[in-house]
Amino acid sequence: MAKPVLYSLQNCPYAMRARMAIVLSGVQVNLRAIVLKNKPDEMVRASPKAEVPVLVFDNGEVIDQSLDIMLWALAQQDPHNVLYSHDPSAMQDMLSLIERNDTEYRNALLKYRCAKRYHEATEEADRQACEVFMLLLEQRLSMHRYLQGDTLSLADLAILPFIRQFAKTDRRRFLQGPYPKLQQWLKNHLDSALFSKVMVNTPLWLDSGLGTVMNETV
Repeated sequence: MAKPVLYSLQNCPYAMRARMAIVLSGVQVNLRAIVLKNKPDEMVRASPKAEVPVLVFDNGEVIDQSLDIMLWALAQQDPHNVLYSHDPSAMQDMLSLIERNDTEYRNALLKYRCAKRYHEATEEADRQACEVFMLLLEQRLSMHRYLQGDTLSLADLAILPFIRQFAKTDRRRFLQGPYPKLQQWLKNHLDSALFSKVMVNTPLWLDSGLGTVMNETV
């Protein structure tokens, strides 16, 4: 059976979280690295919205929402139990937190990053809107090591790339913020072997004609 094809952009937070879930699952997919200014026709035909990540199967099935790709991969294999199968209430709690990240927080983050870049008068207010979510995560991390409990979870993987974006927008202020546990949580993830593996640069597919098999066994 042919491996699914994953179209991915190196630093897109949605693509990053999809890759993290796939790496943790151990499922093999063919990674095709792209850039937005030169989107492959094959990807656009598969998913007309033309946004990464896009997972294409040999039978024509397409999954083009990052969270759905994460859930697909982890449904195949979840060796680290990031879906918290031992806790029946965990999934809904994680999905609710991810939904807040993907809507309320992401919208505030987009405004803050834009205000910071263009020195807009709303920068401070936009930052404070983001910090509402930062403090919520800090509260959760004061109760356990990860966002859902004492082991890595789906919520950590899904939210991490967006906290990284916030931290990079003004690194000095992030490190001075009133959320030390979140700062340490982010550092631990960015220093991890998982993150390093996910962020390895691969040749652009349209340039090289070569994909990269994720989780390929040697």
